[in-house]
This record gives sequence, structure tokens and C-alpha cells, in this order.
Amino acid sequence: MLTQPENKYRPFPTVNLPDRQWPAQTLSKAPRWLSTDLRDGNQSLAEPMDAARKLEFWSLLLACGFKEIEVAFPSASETDFRFVRDLIEQQRIPEDVTIQVLTQARSDLIERTFAALEGVPRAILHLYNATAPLFRERVFRQSKAEIIELATRAAREIRSGCEQNPATAWTFEYSPETFCFTEPEFALEICEAVAEVWQPCPERPMIINLPATVEVNTPNVYADQIEYFCRHFSRRQAVCISVHPHNDRGTGIACAELALLAGADRVEGCLLGNGERTGNVDLITLALNLYTQGIAPGLDFSEMKQVIEVVTRCNQLPVHPRHPYAGELVFTAFSGSHQDAIKKGFAIRQQQQETLWQMPYLPLDPADIGCSYEAVIRVNSQSGKSGAAWLLEQNHGLQLPRGLQQDFSQRVQRETDRHGKEMTQHSLWQLFCHSYGTDTPLLQLEQAESHSGQGEQTQLRASVRKQNQVLRLQGNGNGLLSAATHALRQSLGVVVSIEDYHEHTLGKRSDSRSVAYVSCLNAQGERSWGVAIDNDVARASLQALLNAAAATIPLENTPPVTHPANDETSR
Repeated sequence: MLTQPENKYRPFPTVNLPDRQWPAQTLSKAPRWLSTDLRDGNQSLAEPMDAARKLEFWSLLLACGFKEIEVAFPSASETDFRFVRDLIEQQRIPEDVTIQVLTQARSDLIERTFAALEGVPRAILHLYNATAPLFRERVFRQSKAEIIELATRAAREIRSGCEQNPATAWTFEYSPETFCFTEPEFALEICEAVAEVWQPCPERPMIINLPATVEVNTPNVYADQIEYFCRHFSRRQAVCISVHPHNDRGTGIACAELALLAGADRVEGCLLGNGERTGNVDLITLALNLYTQGIAPGLDFSEMKQVIEVVTRCNQLPVHPRHPYAGELVFTAFSGSHQDAIKKGFAIRQQQQETLWQMPYLPLDPADIGCSYEAVIRVNSQSGKSGAAWLLEQNHGLQLPRGLQQDFSQRVQRETDRHGKEMTQHSLWQLFCHSYGTDTPLLQLEQAESHSGQGEQTQLRASVRKQNQVLRLQGNGNGLLSAATHALRQSLGVVVSIEDYHEHTLGKRSDSRSVAYVSCLNAQGERSWGVAIDNDVARASLQALLNAAAATIPLENTPPVTHPANDETSR
């Protein structure tokens, strides 16, 4: 790269529009949409779509709700020509959908385009030619007058062809192809000349498309160009102003949104932003940006995964995992602080039964586009206590106490630091069960009986299996767990005190299982947690205490108060 790029590059001119109005405008409705996936998107592919892939993509666009679809450049290839004919002859075009085709300003190409459209009920015929000085002087070597004559002559041919086929409802679209780096006055002049030929009116509709064919300036300059044109075009109320932003500077979405603020009525683009160079504006992102502002976009992306599958199969292009709304990781939080905020946000939403979507770090509810909440939080070495707790709650119904969240997050941190990878839901659950005795307790409660009279302490008798032995415990206390800690001390010489206890059911039915969480301190002040799940909450509480106690004591030193495994007590 050059240390003095000003010697090689020059900034593109801006528009003198000191009283611009677009910054004070607010988007309040969706534009008219045109998908050009089958034309502009297709021509940018290393391997353009065959008829079968184009037809599959066509069906997807209909399912998404597009009413205007640019289907081909029929004079460019036999494949495109035949595709247009197939749509017409097989009556694949719904009554509320209009196809659009593109042609250059050449008589032979215009004639071939009309041949492709024979018998079509409705069609938009899109004419374009380049207008910028860079193209006038270096590519075509024509004057402004010659460029205007080229466009108007083609417009006259198209109007004549439309009048010779009155059974079709025709719309004419004209694009000064390189609008965004054409002098504003000349862009206005050539569009006025073309409109004069077409004479737009309700019976003869016209679209003027003002593309950012190659992004050459900041989005605000493009908005100024659109507003300047809309202010000065003499037939503004008789035409639809369309925009076709590309993404060379990475601001295609911003260009489209600001162009709408500046007066544009329609947007042309592709799903997921496919197109030449860095692509066309991404219609999915643009539509869902409106959706998250409470504006119905008129397009349906409620099955985003299916949309992605079809687009990637037809285009043979991957989707970046961070692509807005559509990427695999766009709803995913790995960061501990992000996970904590999301977890608290979902808790409040559930408690208050909110309708309005207010969620930290999630501008869109993933469920609205067919995504599950499983992908919202994923755990790696960057995650905090809330991430693992969220996954355990979502997948297993566990509501971990804060202290247990902290303890488990430290275990997760050590595990992820050890292997340096993300933890799957399965591996996270395995680590949890192993850490707190949930799956294979070292001290397994076999049988327990307790009773207490009025005003008396609770008496507990229990049998506990340790490997191939059964240990008998007996104790009393102010409650069941107090009696259990007394039994551990009296029968096994194990001294623990209960520091924290929580319990809850795992469902709303009366026969739902219960989970208990117990935190203990041993004689040395060392803390341990135990977790147990059982149909009976009392058994879950006792087992959780045994799991916590087992983690603080050297079990090989427990007294041999045993009964054989086949002893009557163990049955």
C-alpha cells in the first residue's frame, strides 16, 4: 500500500445540497422489493445456475413473498431465454407476481427480449446503459448527446414493441447504469429524455432505477444524489424511483436505507447479498432491519434455515457464520457478560410475560425466523457462570443457585482451558453430572425412613450403598437434613454442615420430578455441592446431601458399618 494514496486516488465528488431533508426523515413502511437473484446474482456465479436450480430458487422467492422478480437476461444466453419461456409456457407465474428482464440498448437484443416475453401476462422490461464520464470517455468514447440518443432510441423501440403486444401489461424500467458516479445534472437530463419517450402514466407505468453500480462514496452522498434527483425530476409523481445498491465499500445496506429516507420507493437486491464483486444489497438484512423497528417488510423469512439451504445449494456459496440474521453464530453469545445479560433478560421476560421484545444483545427474537434458543448461548473458555447455567436450564430444567453457578463455571473454565474448544451441550451435561454426583453417586441412597412427633426432633434411619457395600445410618435433628448430617457424623464419623439448600420441581404436573441442591462445609471449611433428581423431593434432598458429603471426605476411611448387598435392609 502507498504511504501517500492521494497521489493515486481522488475522492469522488459530493452533491451540493445544503438543505437536504433526508436526515430528518424516518422509515415507516417497506419499499417495493425486487429480487435480482436469478439475473444479477446468477451472472456473478462461477457456475451459473442451470434450469433446475433457477426453478428451485424461483419457488423460494415466491414462498418468501416477492411480487417482482428479475428472472433473466434473455438475450445473454439460451439458458436464460429458455427459462423465461418455461415460466410463461408452463404458467408458473402467479397472478400477483410480475417478472422482470434486462436488456442493453441494442436493437437485436431488444428484439430477442420481446421474443422471450411473448404471451407473458405482465412484465417489467428493464433497459440500461452506462452514463458516467469514466464509461463515456474510456469505454464507449461517446459524447453526452450520443449517450442520450442511444438510450432514447432504445426506449422508442421498446415502447413500439410494447404497443404491438397490448395483451401484456407492460412496465418500463430505465437505469442510468453508473448513476452514483454520473454528474447529477446529466443523470437527470438523460432520465428526463427517456421519460419523454415513454410518457409515464397509470396506464403506462415506469420505473427509474438509480443504481450504486459500484460504491464510490459514503452512503450520505448516495442519499444526497437520490434526494437531488427526486427534487428535480419533472415527472416525479408519475414514476417509481428504484435503487440498486452494490456493496463495494461494505455499506450497501446503509445506502439502501438512506436512499429510502431520501425518497426512493423500491429496492433491488439479492438474498444474502450475492452479486458482482462484493455483491448486491442483502434483501434479507434490509427486510429484517425494518422488521426489528416494528415495520412489516412484506417478505417472509420465518423459515430462515430453509432459505439458507436453498440459496447456498443454488448459488454454491457458503454463508459467513457472522452474516447478519442468517449466520450460524449471529444469535450466539460466548462472552460471560453477554450471557449473563441475556439470561437475566429472558428471566424478566418470562416473569413479567412481556409482549414487547426487549432483550440485551438480541435485537431480533430468533424464534421469529425459525431459530431455536439453543444457539443463543454457547460455552467456551470466554464464558462465565450464566452461560452454563442457561444451557442447563434450557435443556434440563435446572435453575442453579448462584453459588452453584459460580462453582460449576470454574469447573467449565478449567475444562475448556484444558482442551481449548467449545463445550457441547452433551459434554456440559456430562461434566455437571460427574461433578455433583447426579449420574453415579459415590454414596447411593437405598432406603430411608423418618418420623417425628409433635414437638419432637426428626429421627432418620437410612441405608446407603457404597460400591458393593450397604452402610446403615441413624440420626436425629430439627429436620430431615439436620437428622441426616447427625447420622453422617454418628454412623460414619463424617462432619459436614449444610451451608445452602434449594429445591424445585422440573415440571408443572403433580407427578413431576424434583431437583435438590445442597452446599456443605466439612470440618476444614471446604465447600462442596451435591445435586440429585428424584420423584420424591425428600429422597432428592437426602441424595444431594450425600453427594455433597461424598465430595468432601476420603470415602475409603468410612467405618465398615455394613450389610451384604443382598441384606433385607437393601431391598
